[in-house]
Amino acid sequence: MSTRWQYKAVELPYQTFGGKLTERAQAELDKLGTQGWELVSAVQAHYADTLRMFLKREN
Repeated sequence: MSTRWQYKAVELPYQTFGGKLTERAQAELDKLGTQGWELVSAVQAHYADTLRMFLKREN
């Protein structure tokens, strides 16, 4: 039987205010991890003004 996957893309904009991006990314990953999401990849997007994270979980 083949595994079926569900995918999710999350964007975190860089902000002057609102905490460091690494802290916000960690909080978002912790939250999504409790929902069963696994980080597959992360890239800077839109000329480095956004962190885009790609996640997957079994469907």
